[in-house]
Amino acid sequence: MDETLFGRHTKRGSVASTTTIHCLDHDLFCIIFSFLDLFDLVRCSAVCTFWNRIVCRSQLLHALFHRHSTVSTPATSSDKCLTVHLEELALERHRSFLLHGRIDVDQWKCHSVGQCRMKMGSLLSGVGDKAVRIWSVESYKCLEEYYVPDMVQLDDFDFDESKVVGLIGTRICIWRRHGKRSTFPSHEGTLPKGICMRYSDPEAFVGCEDGTAHVFDMYSRRCSRIISMTCLSDQRVATLKPSGSAGIKTLCLNRSSHLVFAGSTAGHVYCWDLRKMKMLWETKASTNVIYTLQAMHNDKSTLAVGGIDGVLRLLKQDTGEIVSRCVMETEAPARSTRKIINARRCGRRISEDTQIDSIPRTLRPPITCLAVGMKKIVTTHNCKNIRVWKFS
Repeated sequence: MDETLFGRHTKRGSVASTTTIHCLDHDLFCIIFSFLDLFDLVRCSAVCTFWNRIVCRSQLLHALFHRHSTVSTPATSSDKCLTVHLEELALERHRSFLLHGRIDVDQWKCHSVGQCRMKMGSLLSGVGDKAVRIWSVESYKCLEEYYVPDMVQLDDFDFDESKVVGLIGTRICIWRRHGKRSTFPSHEGTLPKGICMRYSDPEAFVGCEDGTAHVFDMYSRRCSRIISMTCLSDQRVATLKPSGSAGIKTLCLNRSSHLVFAGSTAGHVYCWDLRKMKMLWETKASTNVIYTLQAMHNDKSTLAVGGIDGVLRLLKQDTGEIVSRCVMETEAPARSTRKIINARRCGRRISEDTQIDSIPRTLRPPITCLAVGMKKIVTTHNCKNIRVWKFS
């Protein structure tokens, strides 16, 4: 493993393979992709911009879709584009597997993890120590490591295919995936202490301790907007308040449905509609604190919830009904592979009346964070474990 001048480690093998794969020409990729089925081809189109361009410009996707639609879907209407139909098919399969499919759980030892993000088949983990790491969700190998500058704390992060963006106190740090590290604003005190951040190219959104939200343009590296949520602000302000007195522990916004979900310290899950500014439903999901909840991008049906009791729950987004409760079947024996402890076990669904306390804690360590992908859910645990729940 080599260390660059900018506090980044990469494995020699991963650099070589990346260079080799990009040397293949368009026609050779089309030949390789022609052996895949519809859904595997859609997954390949989401790996990177390069692959997406090849898949979308070829006729493979169109041919496979029309072949699939004649069997399992009605004839397509002219006003709907191919990508919309493909997304609907993929989400329908995703929902079916989450609720009824077989569950395999892969687990490995990593580092202290407080947050995780999953995109394009990669998982970014960190906040628990001085490093953020990018893992392959397929091989579970650490692909890249980025180190936080000395004397600062990593509070939150996000990433895309070209960079990792981290919130470090009163500054934003950018690690280029194949380049150097940079930090802005250049002067301390320009940005109040940040506590959370999200990145959507070309902007980064930082929530601060003083109640303001700062919007940064990532290319000019300047604050383009400050939103102050007070009664004196000219911004539209609304209060979304739960019915009980328990505190809010975690939030999740589904931009495709304009719904906000929240988990409380008392085990409740709430849902508000931002268009109506009112609560839609409230569900008692657990007897203990809810640490994390997430929905996959563009999925309007299923919400994944995790908390201190270690049970992975799936809820309907429109009603709050709990449709599945998942735990690992048996404790996994460790087997060491290149310093990573890997284990595979089956998961199982438990009924509503199952006594949670009767399930060993080793099978259900607290879920501190989770991320939802196509037919899979990644959970992190305070025992420095990462689990990938695969539904098939």
